[in-house]
Amino acid sequence: MKRYGLILCLCAGSLTTAAHAQTAQTLKFWNLTSETITELKLAEPGTNKWGKNQTLNDKDKTVEADERLKLSDVKPGTWDVSMKDKKGRTCVLRNVSLSGTEAYAFSISEDDLKKCARK
Repeated sequence: MKRYGLILCLCAGSLTTAAHAQTAQTLKFWNLTSETITELKLAEPGTNKWGKNQTLNDKDKTVEADERLKLSDVKPGTWDVSMKDKKGRTCVLRNVSLSGTEAYAFSISEDDLKKCARK
């Protein structure tokens, strides 16, 4: 009987690890703008304590139009997002919801950029 308990615990641990790995894989950003994004940072809402530049996760260190980018060191939830594009436009989007169950965690579109100012 103890043997079955151990097997059950091992299986449950494997499922937890697999679920965590799957969530990490689904955390992707999708650039729905027509511009190349050169900087993308996230912070806990209202803190302005920006994390690392997520574009560094990409081979060419940018996120081109319609490109998806794997995010690192973030979890699903609500975040503030700071971005810069190749033309110098900057933007901070507040209270962005990052999903851990969709094909991508979040996206930025042209409509989102209407609030942004060019430097």
